[in-house]
Amino acid sequence: MIAGLLALAAAQAATPCTAALCDADRLRPVFARLAAARQGGEPVRILQIGDSHTAGDQVTGAWRAILQARYGSAGRGMLAPGRPYQGYLTRGVTASQSPDWSVRGIFGSSYSSASTVPLGLSGYALSAAAPGAWLALSADTPAQAFDRLTLCGWAAPGAGAVQMTVGATSVSWSLDALVPRPACHTVETSAATTNAEVKVTRGPVTLTSWTVERRAAGGVTLSNLGVVGAQLVHFERTDERLLAAELAVARPDLIVVAFGTNEAFKPNFSAADYDATLQRGLRRIRRLAPGVPILLLGAPDSATSMPALQRGEAGELSSCSGQSGWAPPAALAQVQAIQRRRAHELGIAYWDWGTRMGGRCTADGWSRAGRMRGDHVHFTRPGADVIAGLLQQDLDLAAGLTTPSTPSTAPATIQPLP
Repeated sequence: MIAGLLALAAAQAATPCTAALCDADRLRPVFARLAAARQGGEPVRILQIGDSHTAGDQVTGAWRAILQARYGSAGRGMLAPGRPYQGYLTRGVTASQSPDWSVRGIFGSSYSSASTVPLGLSGYALSAAAPGAWLALSADTPAQAFDRLTLCGWAAPGAGAVQMTVGATSVSWSLDALVPRPACHTVETSAATTNAEVKVTRGPVTLTSWTVERRAAGGVTLSNLGVVGAQLVHFERTDERLLAAELAVARPDLIVVAFGTNEAFKPNFSAADYDATLQRGLRRIRRLAPGVPILLLGAPDSATSMPALQRGEAGELSSCSGQSGWAPPAALAQVQAIQRRRAHELGIAYWDWGTRMGGRCTADGWSRAGRMRGDHVHFTRPGADVIAGLLQQDLDLAAGLTTPSTPSTAPATIQPLP
């Protein structure tokens, strides 16, 4: 009998999911937490890591708006400190900084293989050597007001100190330590405020994230921690001790993983290498956040006009009829198939972003309709609103809040393009 049950379990694990949202039962703890979010208490915290789709806060920002309109706002959540790169965008808050900070990141011009600066969940670290350097964060609306600020960084022998000011409350925090280690410090206020500042009083200091939220108010935070151009393999450049410390601060009820687009556009893409990287990355996240549900977002449909990227490992040519040379990168279908299969095998929920857009070769139509930019990769704000609505529709269906025969709570205009 035991052998029969094991065989049945193995058969079920090998059975691919054909729905848009797969293994949604893994998200039941999140659904339960959301159901209680209107009653106050600890916020429901969603943490998304990924590439530019996450960094730009278009889709995540639209999803945050849906969740906070329904369940209440608990603040903005965790962000990279300051403004780690030119063009850094946020929704709901405004970040600013003095010019005397140096930036290190997991990818791009801020990455250096020779750097020893530890990197955490945000993928960035800001360092300042001289007193007077400052970072500031302000809520754009009362809905994003906060009464808790947590600052994380790297403590070490001889490290400096900062002054943390939240509203009318100001405290000093030293990062000097006997041995190098991650460190986080929290300041709470009796009343919600819309302004916070961190000022270096003694250098050097290295900061890796800050988190603002409204405690004991219920509601939802959705933290978007993305790095433009990054692949999941670049997230391996983060320090596990720092990740563990920041996860203890973030206390996520759900971790969303949203890489895959840049992997599909990688020249000389190797399906075997990507498969190994994906498995390694998902297992690492699960090990560092045991028991936390994970949702893997499949790579969205996209397109390129570069023939070299339209040709696959075996020389096959990707094409889309009547689209003036635009076609998905040949590796995209492989990335999506590997994501779906590995998520199912690892017991991780999976959302098929590409299928919900309408399937293969739909990026050109989305671009012509103004829902994607001319690069056929990134989403405009109207397009992001559509994507966030579709994702929430599928989550609502899985949570039993809607049925296929009942109207969706999302706007009627939120439908996949043909």
